[in-house]
Parts: sequence; C-alpha cells; structure tokens
Amino acid sequence: MLHPIKHFLTITKHRHKVMHYCFKCGLYRQGLLHDLSKYGFTEFWRGAKYYAGIHSPQVNERKAKGYSTSWLHHKGRNKHHLEYWQDVDIEKNMYVAVDVPNKYIAESMCDRIAASKVYKKKDFTPQSVLDYFNHESVSLPMTENTKNKMIMLLNYYVKNGEKALFKYIKKSFIKEK
Repeated sequence: MLHPIKHFLTITKHRHKVMHYCFKCGLYRQGLLHDLSKYGFTEFWRGAKYYAGIHSPQVNERKAKGYSTSWLHHKGRNKHHLEYWQDVDIEKNMYVAVDVPNKYIAESMCDRIAASKVYKKKDFTPQSVLDYFNHESVSLPMTENTKNKMIMLLNYYVKNGEKALFKYIKKSFIKEK
C-alpha cells in the first residue's frame, strides 16, 4: 500500500529539522540542499511504498527485496552519509573509506539528531543518537579519523546538549583541518 502523504510529511519534517540545525551550525547551503533527492522519483515512490513511520522505509525495502534501490541512489548523492566517502585505493585495488570533510561530518550530526527525533518521538534521548552510532559503526565504512570525530561530537552532544554542540561546530569544528 502506498503512503505518499505520510511519507512526504515524515521526510519534510526531518528535512526541516536538519535545515534548522545546519543553520545553527552556519551550514546554510547544506541545510537548504539537505536530502532533496528524497523528493525525486527513485527515492520518493519507494519511500511511499515501504513507509513505516518508525524507521526509514529503506529497512522495509531491504526486507522485501534484499537491497534498497532508494538507499543506493541516496547515498551516492548525499555527502553527509559516510557511505558516500569511499574510493578505490589504486595500490590495494580495492574500495577503502576516505576521510570525511568536517562540514559533512557536521551535517551528518544534524541528520542523525533529526532522524532520531523524528522516528523515536517521545522515546528520544541524546544518548540514543550515540547508542545508535555505536551499534552501526562496526559496519560503517569510515576511517579511524572520521570515526573518532563522530564519536567526539556525539559524546559532546550527550554531555553538553544541542545548543552547545551546534555552537562548537560553528565556531571551531568546521574550521578545523
């Protein structure tokens, strides 16, 4: 059964939260452009078909087909996803993770917080964002440098809160090399 209206409302709520958080971090362009691919045909209609409301529709698409066409499309177009940052190491002749630039790590933080709030609703806690990352990090393609930065920001968020995190990202983190 298709749920285009529910899916539209969910992705729009998420996108607006991320946009708001990106603006607080000084990432205006990224906030405006965040997840626009979700409104295109490839991602939108699969999202409407596999809509769940409590987690990403990609989970249901994977269960049904064994893979997610919408995820394959999405991760290749959105630099805030760690899966985007893979390339071929010509000496090893294999795919390897490369360091994610700080501005995309920052957008990823905004994305993770917003997604947790949208899907967890009243069960949301800052710790749940860190717990989810720790759970999935074993299978995510990322360098140690990127992983350490993500964990540092998530721990900062849990300890100091949203306002402090976004201020730190804007004033210091995105300027670091």
